[in-house]
Amino acid sequence: MKFSQFSQEEKMNFAKGFRFGLESEYLVVKKDDFTPLWHQDLTFELLNGIFESVSLEGIPSCDGLDLEPPQTKLMPFVVEGYHLPDMDFGAKEILPKGVEIRTPVCDSLEHVLQVHSTLYTRLRAAMNAHNFDLVCLSHHPIHSKFSGPQNKRRHDYWQWSMEVMTTFGPDINVSLPENLAAMVSDEDLEAKINYYGPALSALSVASPFVDGNLWGLKEGFGKSFRMHKRSYIAPPIEFHPTEKNRYEFKVFDMPNSLEEIEAQFLTFLALVLDESLQGRASKQTRIYDLGQVARHGLAAEDMKERATELLEKAPAVLSQWGFNPKALEVFKKRVLTGKTPADDMIELYQKTQSLKEVLKSRSEFRV
Repeated sequence: MKFSQFSQEEKMNFAKGFRFGLESEYLVVKKDDFTPLWHQDLTFELLNGIFESVSLEGIPSCDGLDLEPPQTKLMPFVVEGYHLPDMDFGAKEILPKGVEIRTPVCDSLEHVLQVHSTLYTRLRAAMNAHNFDLVCLSHHPIHSKFSGPQNKRRHDYWQWSMEVMTTFGPDINVSLPENLAAMVSDEDLEAKINYYGPALSALSVASPFVDGNLWGLKEGFGKSFRMHKRSYIAPPIEFHPTEKNRYEFKVFDMPNSLEEIEAQFLTFLALVLDESLQGRASKQTRIYDLGQVARHGLAAEDMKERATELLEKAPAVLSQWGFNPKALEVFKKRVLTGKTPADDMIELYQKTQSLKEVLKSRSEFRV
């Protein structure tokens, strides 16, 4: 059976069973001068103490979220970083790279956006009170390498845990009702994401700095050093069938507005629900395409065309399931202009020659 065989009323009723969650990571800077901070400058105890001071009044229950040692209180806030292990590879200490907000499970897209907005506003106020601020930037602008003792039994997991010590990004989480999830082929969905995912990544590129300067190429500047790191090893989606059919979508750089987060959710929903999208690609092709996107953004070959196809079809499909497609306009504008967040940052840096000004511009999360 195909989704197209459902009536619009049936689709809208099914959509009421969708569940949503968001994980978003932030670079920490000094509030007074926007100096980028890292594990040498931050401690778990300091950040965790700030987290515990934040009110959770009106926030849904955190049941279902993982308690990540060395944290002892289940919260929507996590110290992101490198876990130093004990003899049994349990986390005994963490070297902070930044902070993460993770919403509890929410029963609608509107709800998850509202909860994230509330959590962000409260956390930022608490961080500001300690002379810290949060910046939406997908790769650390000063540090690009990290080395730590082996903290995973598998060698490849250990290598990856060192790579992500300098990266920041969002994870889009959507759970489908059981009867709908049974109709989705994970293999086909992954092949579809291999094709369209790099184009979505190109719409979000937001990390053009490496080691304190713009990421210079032979011609121009690279757009996402985070994607450059992730392209060859990190999966674009993780499937969690035992967690109420949760799909974890991981192709985007870190946005700095609630509208863009909504657009990210909507494009993933379109990928799942739009059966007219015919593009499919292999893992190897996706790795190559992401490598090009990391360097050239929307100017990478065929990315505008793929993004245009998805964005033109998405509104009709999303509306049938009861989702408002308006937020997709932020992505449609980028396709038309060819300008991404990375382009804006490159332009601002060339104009001001000031990393501080760029970080300041990315510290305002528009809610």
